Amino acid sequence: MEERVLLTGASGFIGSALLSALRSKRVKVLPVYRQEVEGGLYVPRIDAETDWGTTLNNIDVVIHTAARVHVMQESTADPLAEFRKVNLEGTLQLARQAASSGVKRFIFLSSIKVNGESTTGRGPFTAEEPSNPVDPYGISKKEAEDALLALAEETDLEVVIIRPPLVYGPGVKANFQSMMRWLQKGIPLPLGSINNRRSLVSVYNLIDLITVCIEHPNARNQVFLVSDGLDMSITDLLRRLSRSLRCRALLMPVPVSVLIFTLSLLGKRAVADRLCGSLQVDIGKTMNLLDWQPPVTVEEGLAKTAESLQKS
Repeated sequence: MEERVLLTGASGFIGSALLSALRSKRVKVLPVYRQEVEGGLYVPRIDAETDWGTTLNNIDVVIHTAARVHVMQESTADPLAEFRKVNLEGTLQLARQAASSGVKRFIFLSSIKVNGESTTGRGPFTAEEPSNPVDPYGISKKEAEDALLALAEETDLEVVIIRPPLVYGPGVKANFQSMMRWLQKGIPLPLGSINNRRSLVSVYNLIDLITVCIEHPNARNQVFLVSDGLDMSITDLLRRLSRSLRCRALLMPVPVSVLIFTLSLLGKRAVADRLCGSLQVDIGKTMNLLDWQPPVTVEEGLAKTAESLQKS
């Protein structure tokens, strides 16, 4: 691969794994960090004021994974404004300067939250259906997508948008890591009777798709959804995780209605919706247009994630 790549968010969960994968393929990549790191570009802030200078002059492809991410306990008075500073204004500033510098392609890591929060009672999300973001994070990502596609119409810059659902893999944090810790400790969980369907994507499959999009001609100015290709219930996921962790899953068969009622009383209705609701994505367009298949199975992805946790 001859393209010269600039990668933002190189210290993040996805960005760091992508950086390693690109370097293993001997891709010429310039990683962007918020801290000073040898061999990388130090950019402490990505917003409407960021001046990328001449950095982009010798770049063919920008892969933009840096973002203000979704947070559970928001503390700012105007969350949407804060998300827009980075996810919309910072993205568009980078893309405009990339277009002016002759960059050929801009790959934007968006989110399935652009489609919406749930597919309960309906079919899977598709890349072509009208979007319906609900929270400030999803809204800011949708606005960034619209701005990028508009820029692609005005310039020679090719835009590729990828919307992943929950991403897991070695180094994953937040709720996914918590679930694995609970299983390891043998904590009984009231999650043995959930029959929802959730699409997930291992970091390996997401990275593989991003790598394909660096050069594939059919990726130009397209939106793609991505997953492992196997949707699971939360109950099934926990059982698969327990096998990967070589521990016993103590899952109590609490009725879903009781679980939702209890969590709602505790002010955790959003948690209940994520645990019990469905969120599925249709990757048919991605597979057909790019001739792409997820190279890593769910079992392989979970095993690598579990192995990493056990070593930590």
